[in-house]
Amino acid sequence: MPLISFLGPKGTFTHEVANMIGDDLIPYCTIPAVMESVSASESTHGIVPIENSIEGPVGITLDSLAHKFDLKIFKEIVIPINQNLIVNPGTSMEDIEDVYSHAQAISQCQEFIEKHKIQPHYAISTANAAKNIIGFKNKAAIGNSKAAELYNLEVLISNIQDNDNNETRFVVLSKEDHEPTGCDKTSIIFSIYEDKPGGLYKILGIFQKNNINLTKIESRPSKKGLGKYLFFVDFNGHRKDDVVQDIIDEIKENTYFLKVLGSYPEFR
Repeated sequence: MPLISFLGPKGTFTHEVANMIGDDLIPYCTIPAVMESVSASESTHGIVPIENSIEGPVGITLDSLAHKFDLKIFKEIVIPINQNLIVNPGTSMEDIEDVYSHAQAISQCQEFIEKHKIQPHYAISTANAAKNIIGFKNKAAIGNSKAAELYNLEVLISNIQDNDNNETRFVVLSKEDHEPTGCDKTSIIFSIYEDKPGGLYKILGIFQKNNINLTKIESRPSKKGLGKYLFFVDFNGHRKDDVVQDIIDEIKENTYFLKVLGSYPEFR
């Protein structure tokens, strides 16, 4: 059975995803700690968020994969982020004066918070917020239903997020990526030799020439000075496919840095 580490604590959305993978779970308090647990063989797989449809990429995940850890993406999972107002049993909306949650959850529920004139407060996680309101009828938390269940609380109002198209993509990390399935994606990071007109266009043209579809492209600072960037690219195909191998080889010839983050089944 796989031993799975995840960004904790229990009761977070990452914990919800971890439960979809297995039962032998270990929470860690930071994304790099999850990655280190896999790198050091303390766990076989690690689960971390990599992007949100509203907030964008998770920078610490991308930077850690680029600079600190030689891990592979084994799987991706996308779940809807439904934020709920969590309260102590018997609490009504009129009782609530303060609401607690992670900064990202607070930002995703601004319209609800302003409409009901309750004071927001930041917590280190949605689960921590739920734990800290226990016994206080004038306090509520924002989080998922698992956090309410974990701490014997109740969901007073469901789906209070401002945008219903709120999804987070999580990746399952391992020391090895997934075998080909016939419906795969590959993720790479690269940096071009120098910042000059047409540099990125030339690399992207390699995919067009081979009729390979890009599903995502993000840029991040390379940490080597202003104007120097890393590019994160997801595209259809597995690194063991002949055409993908040719693409990777050609990109290597035209970049000074290339790292294959892995090939894995496309989430459907």
